[in-house]
Amino acid sequence: MTAIIRQSAQREPPEFPEAGSEFPYINREISSLSFNHRVLYEAGDDRNPLLERVKFLAIFAGNLDEFFQIRVSGLMEQAQAHATPATPGEKPAAEQLAEIRTRFRGLLAEQRQTFEQVCEALAAAGIEIVDYAAVPEHHESLRQRFTEEIYPVLTPLAVDPGHPFPYISTLSLSLAIRMEDPDEGEERFARVKVPPVLTRFLQIEAGKFVLLEQVIAANLDMLFSGMIIHETHLFRVTRNADLELEEDEADDLLLAIEEELRRRRFGEAVRLEVDEAMPASMRRILERGVGVDPEDCYEIPGMLDHTGLWQLAGLDRADLKMAPYTPIVPARLVPPDEDEPADVFAAIRAGDILVHHPYESFAASTQRFINQASEDPEVLSIKMTLYRTSGDSPIVRDLISAAERGKQVVVLVEIKARFDEEANIVWARKLEKAGAHVVYGLVGLKTHSKTSLVVRREGTSLRRYVHIGTGNYNSGTARLYTDLGLLSCRPELGADVSDLFNVLTGLSRQRDFRRLIVAPMNLRNWILAMIQRETVNAIAGKEARVLLKLNSLVDPACVAALYTASQVGVQVQLIIRGICSLWPGVPGVSEGITVRSIVGQYLEHSRVFNFHNDGKPEWYIGSADLMERNLDRRVEAVVPVEDPDSAERIRAVMEVMLADDRRSWQLLPDGTHHRTETLNGFPGTVDTFETLKAAAIAAALPATNTPRRPHAGIGSLDPRA
Repeated sequence: MTAIIRQSAQREPPEFPEAGSEFPYINREISSLSFNHRVLYEAGDDRNPLLERVKFLAIFAGNLDEFFQIRVSGLMEQAQAHATPATPGEKPAAEQLAEIRTRFRGLLAEQRQTFEQVCEALAAAGIEIVDYAAVPEHHESLRQRFTEEIYPVLTPLAVDPGHPFPYISTLSLSLAIRMEDPDEGEERFARVKVPPVLTRFLQIEAGKFVLLEQVIAANLDMLFSGMIIHETHLFRVTRNADLELEEDEADDLLLAIEEELRRRRFGEAVRLEVDEAMPASMRRILERGVGVDPEDCYEIPGMLDHTGLWQLAGLDRADLKMAPYTPIVPARLVPPDEDEPADVFAAIRAGDILVHHPYESFAASTQRFINQASEDPEVLSIKMTLYRTSGDSPIVRDLISAAERGKQVVVLVEIKARFDEEANIVWARKLEKAGAHVVYGLVGLKTHSKTSLVVRREGTSLRRYVHIGTGNYNSGTARLYTDLGLLSCRPELGADVSDLFNVLTGLSRQRDFRRLIVAPMNLRNWILAMIQRETVNAIAGKEARVLLKLNSLVDPACVAALYTASQVGVQVQLIIRGICSLWPGVPGVSEGITVRSIVGQYLEHSRVFNFHNDGKPEWYIGSADLMERNLDRRVEAVVPVEDPDSAERIRAVMEVMLADDRRSWQLLPDGTHHRTETLNGFPGTVDTFETLKAAAIAAALPATNTPRRPHAGIGSLDPRA
């Protein structure tokens, strides 16, 4: 087993809250770092295909970048303002920052060890990252490439009394250079940005690569002619990227977002990464220049910025990747023949359809639903919420096509979706140009619900078809994230989604819905009431259970309600992929609560709510996690799954996840996560991903058990497809 696996049980548990605290509550930032440790573990697990391990290294690095841009920057602002912690038992921001710095440095050490292991395995497989100095035979050809391909896009920036310290853009790699002017005998300092528009890994032989920054450093004499280069070191700056938009004061939300995006590039520096060989004198120059304290400067061993590893992860080496998987077409949406697409509306009229991505095809279900609506002459109106979508979105293209055909198209584009603001603005303008009605969201709220509504004329009446899901209308992530979606034409759901769009696009103040549960109107009260119902049943001696699958659980009121339920005998089972502030197994508080996390081939994104209800189980899916932002500051939608077959399918999926002992982690009473297989004392055998793939394939096979031909046009898991 790898070193990362051996180390997983050695991490120090977080400090348990003092007795005076209202209840045990795990710090969300520490929980986030714990999640990223689980991601790093996958990079160190040699049972994963090699390029999948490279991918996990890149994901880990990107996650930590965002963590500093958003979470650490927010804590720094709180520390500067001496803000009082808002969460029960929470430490002041300055103390949280100190703990984050310590834990992050520990993660850096593990990252280096894992990277070295992966590089050794890559070299054995014929993919080698070599040091520039170790390949003198390639120096002449690399200098030629430097002259032709790299030199023209470089801009050296000197630092002296006539040249103030240059602005360093966030997350960009730069070379800090110390040199000497031989004529004047004075030392000089300069910075050269490593161009992000160029390939990070330069191939010099088949399977052999050298880093771009090393090639630049070796040829600086061409940039600084006549100067004596003494030393060069790599560094990187991370800046605050959280938007600070005063929506109530904005006359035009779109223009305000665009202005705030421009300001984001000039956010305060929150982290400085330098290569570990950089001398202290140069570090001090950079710390002063970018404006960070020494405690926020991190010495990085080895390669800086592992997000660049995405290039290697994309190499054409099928033998080093997961076997490609073609999502299955849901049985009721299989087209009658390869030349005629399925009639989604007819299939929905026959009964609700539950789809499970990426095991079932997004293109053949949700995407086909919108595509057919855009082309059907009987469809009068299409309404949709868009939070995040793909760069080349087939769904948005269909919405544009529908608008150009004269259909009423209404799209709520959430232009406050973090890091997708620019892409969403581009799509919003294209939709408007085509004639669609575009709404940019509600003041003070983000619209995070995943809902669409199609109004179709059928005979002398109108019928409403809806899709309500847990994931974004994004064909790219639909191949990489697990999500659930419900297609239905139930009148009460159609009426609810119509009313929701009236809230989103008009001045409706509706708070109550027939079947839909909506935040911020009633979702918080609903979830607390459902937990309370199970609590009352347990007190009455009845069997009571709560099963939740979420991305995050941090809302103090929900955590407290689950503690109370556990104390009276409610069985609480939680599948929380990422941040979890609930502390399970605390004597007298949460002994009846189990928490597990599953991290692996697909990102677990679906949200499921299940309540035993005295032997009449109720199942719900939706867009909301149990966080204060989701319950109070976002528009979210949760829908009951009332079709028995669909409910049974969700139950079966949850049972697989509760049985997983290959990819799962258990949150223990000491506040740390441990691999289930380690706790069991034997290698895991139940793998969520392989089990659900097998189930999807088996469900799609005809009675003769002969393999089904793949449906034309259904993409593979390759993100480039």
